[in-house]
Amino acid sequence: MYEVVGVRFKKAGKIYYFNPDGIEIQKNDFVIVETARGIEYGKAVIEKKQVGENDVVLPLKRVLRLADEKDKMTVEDNKQAAKEAFEMCVKKVEEHKLEMKLVDVEYTFDRNKVIFYFTADGRVDFRELVKDLAAIFRTRIELRQIGVRDEAKMLGGIGPCGRMLCCSTFLGDFEPVSIKMAKDQNLSLNPAKISGLCGRLMCCLKYENDAYETAKQELPDLGKEIKTPNGRGKVVGLNILERLVQVELYELERVTEYTLDELINEEAVSAQATEQ
Repeated sequence: MYEVVGVRFKKAGKIYYFNPDGIEIQKNDFVIVETARGIEYGKAVIEKKQVGENDVVLPLKRVLRLADEKDKMTVEDNKQAAKEAFEMCVKKVEEHKLEMKLVDVEYTFDRNKVIFYFTADGRVDFRELVKDLAAIFRTRIELRQIGVRDEAKMLGGIGPCGRMLCCSTFLGDFEPVSIKMAKDQNLSLNPAKISGLCGRLMCCLKYENDAYETAKQELPDLGKEIKTPNGRGKVVGLNILERLVQVELYELERVTEYTLDELINEEAVSAQATEQ
């Protein structure tokens, strides 16, 4: 078992585990940590806890110290420098006539590297661009191509629901979303209605998917013949969220709605009668 604290570097960013190294760290404390790309400034979002070896990436990086006011000023200075670097990079992209869209620029805490995030339809030869940027900023340059979902996460925005995008407010990781989820939830398959600002299927399709899958296993299939308290009939409709089944009764020649409990009780009574 390893003692760790969970640190996040961006709002709604991924949480990484670090060795607290004997430092007393409370939730929401800002810390200076050692990472693979250098010294970074982050926020502790998970207090000290014990985790197994399968939950950490070894060797476990450590927390160097708690952040102070000087560190916070450094972060603000880096943000201002990143804005200036963004404007300069946009000019250089235009000069080199590259088919790429700059999305964001980020300085590492120790100014050891500048990372330029961009989107593009295909591969981009940015070797000359990197040379120009390295000559201007005199530090390590990294150009990182990202997808449209990552772009939406960085830029933010308002979704079709009228709320801020989930990915930019609280989702740490993107989970796989499929068109099958929309079908299972009886949603319109019109791409305009089930796609987010990024143009991909909305992440929120995943939220209720487990409940729908569980309900589908419990409820009878459409068209199946079942026994009800009023006789036999055929399933013609399902209300998955409320666990209701619409059955067309053969003898009464009408459609009646039953709860799942009513149908289960009827099956139990029938099974008991058969045994007797």
